[in-house]
Amino acid sequence: MTDTASELDPSTGWAGPTAEAPPEAALMQLLMGGFVTQSIGVAARFGVADALAQGPRHVDDIAAEVGAHAPSLYRLLRALGDFGVFAELAGQRFGLTAAGELLRSDSTPSLRGLAEHFGSGFHRAAWSGLYDSVRTGEAAFERVHGAPQFDYYRSHPEEAAIFDAAMTSVASAIYATLESYDFGRFGTVVDVGGGNGAYLSGILASYPALRGVLFDLPDVVERAAPVLAKAGVADRCEVAGGSFFDAVPKGADAYVLTAVIHDWDDEASVRILRNCRAAMPAHATLLLGEPVLPDGPEPSVGKLLDLETLIGTTGRQRTEAEFRELLDRAGLRLTRVLHSSGPDSLVEAVPR
Repeated sequence: MTDTASELDPSTGWAGPTAEAPPEAALMQLLMGGFVTQSIGVAARFGVADALAQGPRHVDDIAAEVGAHAPSLYRLLRALGDFGVFAELAGQRFGLTAAGELLRSDSTPSLRGLAEHFGSGFHRAAWSGLYDSVRTGEAAFERVHGAPQFDYYRSHPEEAAIFDAAMTSVASAIYATLESYDFGRFGTVVDVGGGNGAYLSGILASYPALRGVLFDLPDVVERAAPVLAKAGVADRCEVAGGSFFDAVPKGADAYVLTAVIHDWDDEASVRILRNCRAAMPAHATLLLGEPVLPDGPEPSVGKLLDLETLIGTTGRQRTEAEFRELLDRAGLRLTRVLHSSGPDSLVEAVPR
C-alpha cells in the first residue's frame, strides 16, 4: 500500500453501489449503512480528524492523543478508509481525505456535530421505531423516549448539547453553500427559531454593518452567549426569548428560519409563517433554509432527511410547490429558490 488511499475494486460493491457491482453486494452495503454511520460518529466523538489536522500519523499516536485503544482504533479507521472518510497509508498510518476534513471541529463547514448526533445512542434508539412511524404516521422519538423531541432536550442537557452541535453543523453547511446570498442589503435580520445562534453568527460575521435578533425559546437562547461571543458579534445581536407560535420580533428587514418549518405539520407551519408575516414590514424578506424535494423521482438526500423528520417530529420535508402553498396561506409570496450543492436550499418569499 502506498501513501495514497488505495483504489477500491468496484466488483466488491464497497466503493458504492455501481453498475458493475452485483446486486447482492450493493444491497449488502446499503444494509450496513448503519454500521458506517455509527463508525463515523465514533470517529467524530473521539476527535480523530482534529488529531490529523497537521498531517498523517501512526494509529498509535492518534490513539494516545484521543484516548482510544490503538488496535481497536486501527480497525475503525481501516473500515472507514474503504468509504473515503480517512486514507489508510503504509505502516498503519492514516491521513485526512476531503470527507474527513469535514469532521474537523474547525472546518468550514464542519459536520462533526452532525456525525456525533447521528451516531448517538438516543438518535439510534429513535430510528429503531421507524416501523411504527410508517405504520401509524406518529413520531417514533416520543414513543421511544417518552417525550416529544424538543421537550426531551429540555430535560436532558447532555443530549441537548449534542443536538445543538448538530444544528451548528447544519447551520455552517447551509451558510457555506449559500453564502452568495446578499444579506448586505438588510439593516436588521431576525433568526426565528435560531437555536444557539450559529447560523446568525455566520451572517453577522460576514456583514459588519448588519444587526441581528436571535429569537427562540428562553431556555434555548440561554445557550447562545458563547457562540455569539466566539464569532465576535455579541455586540450586534439582541437575544430575545419567546415562542414563534405566539409572535416574533417586529420591524426587521429580513426574517430567517433555518431548519425550522420541516419540524412541523402544515397547520403549525402556517401559524409560524403567519406570525412572521404579521411582524414583517412591507419591504421585508423571509428566508427558509430547508431541503427542497424534487417533484418527481429524481434522487435527493432530502428523501432520507424526510424519514429523519418522520421519526422525530410531526413535520415533513417539502417540494417547492408545497412550500409555495404554505407561504401563500400565510400571506407570503415565494419569489425564488436558491439551490446549493448540498441538501439545503434557500426559499425566498416576500409579503403579498
